[in-house]
Amino acid sequence: MTLFIDPPAWPAHGTLFSHLVSDGSLQELRLFARAAQVRDRALDLDHYDVPAERYDALVAAGAVPVDGGDLARRLASSGLRVSGAERNRAKRAALLTRWDGLWADPGLARAAGEGLVDRWREPHRVYHTTLHLAAALDALDAVAAESRVSERALWRARLALWFHDAVHDGVAQQDEQRSADLVAELLGPLAGTGVSGGDIDEIARLVMVTADHDPASDDVVGGLVSDADLAVLGGSAGVYTRYTHQVRAEYCEVPDPLFRAGRSEVLRTLLAGGPLFRTAPGAARWQDAAEANLRDELALLAA
Repeated sequence: MTLFIDPPAWPAHGTLFSHLVSDGSLQELRLFARAAQVRDRALDLDHYDVPAERYDALVAAGAVPVDGGDLARRLASSGLRVSGAERNRAKRAALLTRWDGLWADPGLARAAGEGLVDRWREPHRVYHTTLHLAAALDALDAVAAESRVSERALWRARLALWFHDAVHDGVAQQDEQRSADLVAELLGPLAGTGVSGGDIDEIARLVMVTADHDPASDDVVGGLVSDADLAVLGGSAGVYTRYTHQVRAEYCEVPDPLFRAGRSEVLRTLLAGGPLFRTAPGAARWQDAAEANLRDELALLAA
């Protein structure tokens, strides 16, 4: 793998910025950036934005200087690139517009939405970012259109996705529980403005469905939330491969043998646990591709 950097040419914050990318490994990119004391918050989904003052030091540390066009081509061919359309849907303003659309009076809930977006933008995240939130919301919209559930149930499902990875410290079960607890903390003050205690309890329950992705057979709304969260597993080969790089980079400092063992166990558990997708439209859209993607990754980890 090779790291590349273009000349400082992008103005922001009173200086010019370069882009730092890898031609095939987000883990390598993150480890290099950390070793060079580039802060995690400089990662913008598929590249680091670094100020002009760091350019010479990063080249000295091993980043290969190329022009902007060459860097863009290398990123595009790396399999790590986030498209412009994806990037736009994951932007703070776009997500807050979607959040506002959930409320009769958006102003009353805006602070909660801003707090949630800030959590999804925490610098230690690589996969569990606003990109995943936007993709999960899109996936829910896709399967909800073919599901017979009430508008109120869909409203709760959408809110559950907003909260489901709001806490992400890398601790299984505990993250989901803390995310579920956050529902009452942020939505409780909205009681009497269209949010009931029953809503809060149900949204929190739906958040916990994402802990094991095993909703009851008659839990249609839980199935929708679970399917939307797992939709990336049934993505195209390119989307799935990028996802695996994002997950690896999120745990970049875990040694390879430990990561391979832990990730392989996760994949085997998913494959052995019955259907990954619990709604008919979710299964039709993603099940076959997801099984193929998981088996291919498992084979690569074992190689």
